[in-house]
Amino acid sequence: MLRSLVLILFVGISANTQATAQSADPCAELKTRADRAETRLKDWPQLARYHDDNAKVMSPAKNEQRVVFMGDSITDGWDGPNMGGFFPGRPYVNRGISGQTTPQMLIRFRPDVIDLKPKVVVILAGTNDLAGNTGPSTLETIEGNLISMAELARTNGIRVVLASLLPVSDYEVRDGKPIVQTVRRAPDKIMALNAWMKNYASANHLVYLDYFSAMVDGKGFLKDELSDDGLHPNAAGYAVMNPLAETAIQSSLKHGK
Repeated sequence: MLRSLVLILFVGISANTQATAQSADPCAELKTRADRAETRLKDWPQLARYHDDNAKVMSPAKNEQRVVFMGDSITDGWDGPNMGGFFPGRPYVNRGISGQTTPQMLIRFRPDVIDLKPKVVVILAGTNDLAGNTGPSTLETIEGNLISMAELARTNGIRVVLASLLPVSDYEVRDGKPIVQTVRRAPDKIMALNAWMKNYASANHLVYLDYFSAMVDGKGFLKDELSDDGLHPNAAGYAVMNPLAETAIQSSLKHGK
């Protein structure tokens, strides 16, 4: 009898402890999310991300052809801060931040681009605007932010390369479920923004860097072999982008304004 009572008491305490732990989990998750939100609000454009790195960047040497890549996760993931693996020996600086939209990049454009005194800036931006990462955004709003970045660069003697958005795809599968990218990033909007960029670059003597045409398949999707999630390029994808970027940079140095 006593053993039975002890067993019942033990089971009751264990169940209560488990229930308490389970009830605490949502609170812990909410606190984590709140902490992340607070951090983001304190530094919405993420100026702190490259603050220390920027302080270490010396003024360009004489005849140095410095280039800054401004962008989101596609730039951020392009082989680390100095991009040395894909551009060996080149004075190219990576200033991509995962998840960012054009208004965030516009705010950090001075410390992360202008103050580094590059000859050229390569801007790859807009896909996260389409996805609504920082709220709803129209094509006109994205275009306006790209124009502002281009104008800031040119006012400061920096040549501009406007890079097209990459296509996306719904080919990939994770945990047995398809990864659908075309809902948040509609292919027709990607194509419309790219068409605008191409026309704007031509009208303003900028260089248009066309990643899209080299990476799209016959269905209008990002080629299956160039991505593992239908959005970000894998090593094969970056291998396609690398020579295109280099050609655009050299063209800008020779003929851009």
